[in-house]
Amino acid sequence: MQRILSSQLSPHVGESVRIAGWVHRRRLLKSVAFLIVRDAAGLTQVVVTDPAVRAAVESLPEETVVEVTGTVVANATAPAGVELAEPTVRPLGPPAVPPPFDLYRPALTATLPTQLDHAPTALRHPTRSAALRISAAAVAGFRASLDDRGFVEIHTPKVVAASTESGANVFALDWFGRPAYLAQSPQFYKQLMVGVFERVYEVGPVFRAEPHDTVRHLAQYTSLDVELGFVADHRDVMAVLRETLAGMLAEVAARAGAAVATLGLTLPEVPAEIPAVHFTEALKIAGAPADEPDLAPAHERALGEWALREHGSDFLFVTGYPMAKRPFYTHPDPARPAHSNGFDLLFRGMELVTGGQRLHRYEDYLAALAARGEPVEPYAGYVDAFRHGMPPHGGFAIGLERFVARLTGAANVREVTAFPRDLHRLTP
Repeated sequence: MQRILSSQLSPHVGESVRIAGWVHRRRLLKSVAFLIVRDAAGLTQVVVTDPAVRAAVESLPEETVVEVTGTVVANATAPAGVELAEPTVRPLGPPAVPPPFDLYRPALTATLPTQLDHAPTALRHPTRSAALRISAAAVAGFRASLDDRGFVEIHTPKVVAASTESGANVFALDWFGRPAYLAQSPQFYKQLMVGVFERVYEVGPVFRAEPHDTVRHLAQYTSLDVELGFVADHRDVMAVLRETLAGMLAEVAARAGAAVATLGLTLPEVPAEIPAVHFTEALKIAGAPADEPDLAPAHERALGEWALREHGSDFLFVTGYPMAKRPFYTHPDPARPAHSNGFDLLFRGMELVTGGQRLHRYEDYLAALAARGEPVEPYAGYVDAFRHGMPPHGGFAIGLERFVARLTGAANVREVTAFPRDLHRLTP
């Protein structure tokens, strides 16, 4: 008899079936016992009346892996409207050692550090696994949206000879006796691959050795990177980003609807045109000094509230960041050279995406590096490619964990990260 999942039971009312999963909960009443079995698709209620089977169930702690054979019976009050009756229960391993928290409760009551210390079991809780299912669906939507628009997925090195952006903190390592670094971004490589495929994207880890100990930063996170050629300016990039986000959210609804329901979420709508404000205007809206070089988290929150109030949008583009705060490869605004053809996208009052138009002429790169007092040699392999013809291009990067955290309302990005790596955590 082939095993079926909890979600597949309804069409088999009156039939004998075999399920398998984890003991989620046992409820031992006087005349009947209920065994709740959890599998990848959900929960199955098993009704136990036979004394011998009841004795076996009593000896199986929560999280023990079991196989159950029984008859499917309709019951509107049971999960999915069915339950198993007249069961036989067979353990598929030794009795489990219960984790230091109850997984059958609606919410995990353990502190976040305790959950992270015991991540392999904490992630079994429906609310924690739901966030990861949403993450997987978002990545599927990211890929599908870009595949439909002629983009090619690439895979770039995560160990590099020089840091991507001067002055940033990197993780150094020994590469056969030579210094090397974990890549902060696939930025250089995705630009170079525009010269091959015109439109490219990548899903992969990036590493930031910045000593941030906040609810929004990780030392390793998943970056959803995009780069496209033959753009007029950064607005073409923003248009692709808008379509990509819409595709991601549509796929979350389609693939992870049960997870969305588990977390009680209402997915945001992406406006047909996401509202945009110039950096100088954003400072005024946020009540920041006119000479502020960047937006602080408090400014981002104020702008998020403004976008929702004035435009009914959870999303807001801020364009024209000062060139002094952007990487050397950023294209300046021809009309306002002190400002860039770069942008951030705020999602519910937090920076989610950074992007913009890049330089594409070799001489411009030499001038940009010289203006910042940077030598060309560490970037030679990157800059040299622009001698051989590169189109006007631009791109963006979405932080996956931050996207899911904002989507689910998680207070800490670690709540939606399976095994976070940060200033303090390197295990499990």
